[in-house]
Amino acid sequence: MRNYTQFYIDGAWVDPVAPQTAEVINPATEAVSGTIALGSPADVDRAVAAARRAFASWSVSTVAERLDLLRSIQAVYTRRMAELGTAVTEEMGAPIALGQGFHVGLGAGHLQTAIEVLESFRFEERKGPTLVLREPIGVCGLITPWNWPLNQVTVKVFPALATGCTAVLKPPQLAPYSAQILAEILHEAGVPAGVFNMIQGQGSVIGAALSRHPDVDMISFTGSEPVGIQISKDAADTVKRVGLELGGKSAWIVLDDADLAANVAAATGGMMVNAGQTCSAGSRLLVPNARLAEALEAARAAAEAVAVGDPQGDVGMGPVVSKGQWNVVQDYIRKGIAEGAELVAGGPGRPEGLEKGFYCKPTVFKATNAMTIAREEIFGPVLVIIGYDDLDHAIAIANDSPFGLGGYVSGQDRDLAIGLARRLRTGAIWVNGGFDFHAPFGGYKRSGNGREWGEHGFHEYLEVKSIIG
Repeated sequence: MRNYTQFYIDGAWVDPVAPQTAEVINPATEAVSGTIALGSPADVDRAVAAARRAFASWSVSTVAERLDLLRSIQAVYTRRMAELGTAVTEEMGAPIALGQGFHVGLGAGHLQTAIEVLESFRFEERKGPTLVLREPIGVCGLITPWNWPLNQVTVKVFPALATGCTAVLKPPQLAPYSAQILAEILHEAGVPAGVFNMIQGQGSVIGAALSRHPDVDMISFTGSEPVGIQISKDAADTVKRVGLELGGKSAWIVLDDADLAANVAAATGGMMVNAGQTCSAGSRLLVPNARLAEALEAARAAAEAVAVGDPQGDVGMGPVVSKGQWNVVQDYIRKGIAEGAELVAGGPGRPEGLEKGFYCKPTVFKATNAMTIAREEIFGPVLVIIGYDDLDHAIAIANDSPFGLGGYVSGQDRDLAIGLARRLRTGAIWVNGGFDFHAPFGGYKRSGNGREWGEHGFHEYLEVKSIIG
């Protein structure tokens, strides 16, 4: 049983101003796994004041000093990776192999990337008669979600520190453990007092207080569109910068070639990773109508091959994060059936033999792009397959979405695939797989604004100053 009832403020673990706690539920067992403190606006005031004081010195620290700190963090992070993976599995139900692997690896990758970028980043450059400076924006409020808890925290914290900003982190209430351990790592690594602060609690309380706070210069938020809109409104009165990475309903276009069945199977399996709780997941799979039957069979077989169960075991998919999220997924599945979508695999309810835990069936529908399950982000293991007549039709379907976060194209003709990728109105597109920590990540349209990852992530935390003459 974990008991995290203090916040990290000004270089020390401190009690909340007004002690209040909440239980954390293990999604695999539905049992209480621990307790966290819930913060208040008074705690935000303390953390922001500490960050503001620390900014005076950290903002003028040298690149060498910041690199030393990041490398010290890296050494401690590496030593505690197993603990972090265990925490991720316990807090949000990721299978142990995924928690110890990709979840923890993403955090390590963002840390290494911040080091690589900082080593060569140009904070000053001459443009004719003008000296252009890139300076830290100030105190940053970082608000993160539960679905990839280490990824979302580290992709904000490390660039913020690397650029000379100070930060107040509000981790997700549903998945708070890995952030708590990360705060311990930063403390052990020697982060100066006030440079990094962390308050656990409710987003409606802590997130709102950070967004409205006059001494917070920037908010970086990853989460749902409605919350992102509210944060933007809350931040407007103080004209602070707001970076938003919101929802997605990404299209995955499979080309008509000899690899179609294998690509459909890969896309289906990919949708079920992390129980479908990935904002950039390829949740709309577009396949040629001429081979729709073949594609549906490949998807059905792939979905039924996904082993669902106790995340401590050798499984491909664990539970979704909470009872509330389980209900959301079930409602969408029932809505898909009610609207006439063809159920190819899965369906409502828990998988057979799993009576406890927030487990969903890997579900596949054949649908149209007009149906609710093709328009709205489900955030669960539900794949929608849509047929297209030709590639112009595929592009039209893919772009017919209020979102524009991710996209995928799979096929043997790489040049053709890249040509299609150019036509997709979305922020990041994977052509036949691949991965790059330096690639900018962020959304078009209602998927948000700004970019994270790599060098582009640094620019989110910098102001530009011109010294002319």
